[in-house]
Amino acid sequence: MYTIEMAYARMRELQDLANRSRAHQPATAVRAKKQRAAKKR
Repeated sequence: MYTIEMAYARMRELQDLANRSRAHQPATAVRAKKQRAAKKR
């Protein structure tokens, strides 16, 4: 089941990723995203 909380968390994740990319560190952002995804499982 997909909840509002899950959608909100995903939105924050995407904003985080966008902010890091804007700081010219795309590789770091991708690595952090993968680590977060691994922790959830």
